[in-house]
Amino acid sequence: MRTRNALAAAALVVLPLTACSDDSAGAGGDQDPTAVLAEAKQNLDDTSGVHLTLSTDDLPDGVTGVTGADGIGTHAPAFDGTITVALSGQPFDVPVIAVDGTVYAQLPLTTGWQDIDPAEYGAPDPACLMSPDAGFSTLLSETTDVEAGESVRGGENNAEVLTEYTGTVAGDVVANIIPTASGDFDASYTITDDGELREVDLTGVFYEDSESMTYTVTFDDYGTEKDITAP
Repeated sequence: MRTRNALAAAALVVLPLTACSDDSAGAGGDQDPTAVLAEAKQNLDDTSGVHLTLSTDDLPDGVTGVTGADGIGTHAPAFDGTITVALSGQPFDVPVIAVDGTVYAQLPLTTGWQDIDPAEYGAPDPACLMSPDAGFSTLLSETTDVEAGESVRGGENNAEVLTEYTGTVAGDVVANIIPTASGDFDASYTITDDGELREVDLTGVFYEDSESMTYTVTFDDYGTEKDITAP
């Protein structure tokens, strides 16, 4: 039972991103960086849904946590995807569906779907990660000391101009996504010239009594429409 609870907690603490080319394309333009992040937040809040991925290569040893994720998030709100969690150094893929205020998971070593209350594990409802008030987009509006970096070509056929923006996000904001996050986080955002957020890198202490680490979250397929229902 303790093993199942640990897996459930890790699976629900999900941050779910798309990689971009780093071919140089010059400087980051003359737009106000804060205004660019505000536009990217609005576009993410307005879209019907997106494809999300999450990855990290440096989950601290001995930590039960998320190492990867892939799924669809919508503003129903709902989430449908697979979360990869590490337990005792071994990865487990956990299918997760969150819809209508209920979170369902297919936990390792069990059969079928289970109805889980994320509050029991101090975790958010994964569907709420698309929330304009407590989801991914709040990172953009709560970032301070924003600076524009280099622009690069990326996306399909290198058709997009992508600009990097950096800043700092407080731990209580990141905790809306990973509840055990603490301290300030270094944030890096990759945003298209059309104002769509493509990638987020967050570096800081996500898990109690552990070292700093980085999560990369990607967003693509804006405008995705998927009817996510309970299993």
